[in-house]
Amino acid sequence: MTSAPERAPLAEVLRALGEIPDPEIPVITLEDLGVLRSVTPDEEHGRIHVEITPTYSGCPAMEVMEGQVARVIALRGWEPVVERRLDPPWTTDWMSEAGKEKLRAFGIAPPGPAAPGQHDGTVGLSLSVRQVDCPSCGSSDTEELARFGSTACKALRRCRACLEPFDEFKPL
Repeated sequence: MTSAPERAPLAEVLRALGEIPDPEIPVITLEDLGVLRSVTPDEEHGRIHVEITPTYSGCPAMEVMEGQVARVIALRGWEPVVERRLDPPWTTDWMSEAGKEKLRAFGIAPPGPAAPGQHDGTVGLSLSVRQVDCPSCGSSDTEELARFGSTACKALRRCRACLEPFDEFKPL
């Protein structure tokens, strides 16, 4: 009969949670992405409650993320309680600067700030073309080729200067 693993120190669990990679873009962590909303330990009962918010409500990777979070906690001897929160909706403004730099280094243009009114129910209107810098050469002379790239949260773009195609993580 196998016994439950000894409960790891909370600091170790928090470190491990902060290192969980995003299943679709593994160069960035769930913490960098801003998907991990809160981590609340209950030391008396040996539970850790984690709230996570998907990048959008239909995110196909959400179940994988929930499973990764639960596994990290359980392997360290704690009981995981993982809750999916849709309100407030996730925004790219929650991404860490370190995470945005990881995206750029990987060749994905990080998002700029979310549009004003993005999450208050209003619909903004802009007549300007959004400029996105090329993650390869830094040129702002880029164009959108497709509104959706390899995942729904990315657009496919091309740099007119170096001619390299690249993904852009869309601001939300």
